[in-house]
Amino acid sequence: MSEIITAYFLDLIVGDPYWLPHPVRIIGKVIEYLARVLRKNNQNQRAEKIKGIFLTVITVGLSYYIIYFLIYIAGIISPGIKFAFSSFFIFTALSTKNLGEEAFSVYRALKENNLELARERVSRIVGRDTRDLDENGIVRATVETVAENTVDGIISPLFYAVLGGAPLAMAYKAVNTLDSMVGYKNEKYLYFGWFSAKLDDLANYLPARISVLLIPVASLMLRQRGLAALRAIFRDGKKSPSPNAGIPEAGFAGALGIQLGGVNFYQGVEEYRPVLGEKLKRKSSKDILQAIRLSYTVSTLMLLSSLAILYYW
Repeated sequence: MSEIITAYFLDLIVGDPYWLPHPVRIIGKVIEYLARVLRKNNQNQRAEKIKGIFLTVITVGLSYYIIYFLIYIAGIISPGIKFAFSSFFIFTALSTKNLGEEAFSVYRALKENNLELARERVSRIVGRDTRDLDENGIVRATVETVAENTVDGIISPLFYAVLGGAPLAMAYKAVNTLDSMVGYKNEKYLYFGWFSAKLDDLANYLPARISVLLIPVASLMLRQRGLAALRAIFRDGKKSPSPNAGIPEAGFAGALGIQLGGVNFYQGVEEYRPVLGEKLKRKSSKDILQAIRLSYTVSTLMLLSSLAILYYW
């Protein structure tokens, strides 16, 4: 329990500084290397799927057992070192502050009427094309990624840290990193990244459903539209092609009184996302601030829920 508390407050204070050797970046390098080795020769669809499964099993397995081994050795040396290792690895799995800072940097650029800078900054946190986005599109992209990553970067890591400590939290981050790197439904990764994408959907299934409770409660605490958030989740949450992303996005849309979804472009290819929420007002840069506050509040509620479960468990 104390490791999770320490990790959570470390994340709020330190965030994700670029100078810090980050395990998730190491996982990303491992994925790049393994993908390059496994895909040396052109393969048929079946071979691509099998190699994609190997990539996922090796990456997730290494992420779990290396952290488990390091913490085990640390425990033999000293309980204090074990505590420090566990706290550090759970801390690196969380992204409350980093998500808020990245979104706030987009807000600042919009407040300065610098669309080019806002497009560049939002491109760091979304996968869609951003070069032609207007202010409305930038706000929508930012709020959507804050909503989705409130599950991926906060609720899910805490959920797995409660279930299995730092090793399981880091294994989850490996799954999430695999999905973000090879889980695309495009020509290059359709078969190779198929298993990674499915495993990510499975890993986030329960955490996304936990957000059904947390987002409306958090929005009520912030005097946002809590009941509208709940209605939007049940009405629109299943519309998204993702089994999980639509839930937090619909919740945030309802809480803020805006609509999310619509047309996106990925490497020049148009893709349509179902519209979520009701248009009670026009989108503005202030919606980014409201989304950040909502994400932080959900984060706090998830921590308190996690501690309560651990205490009674």
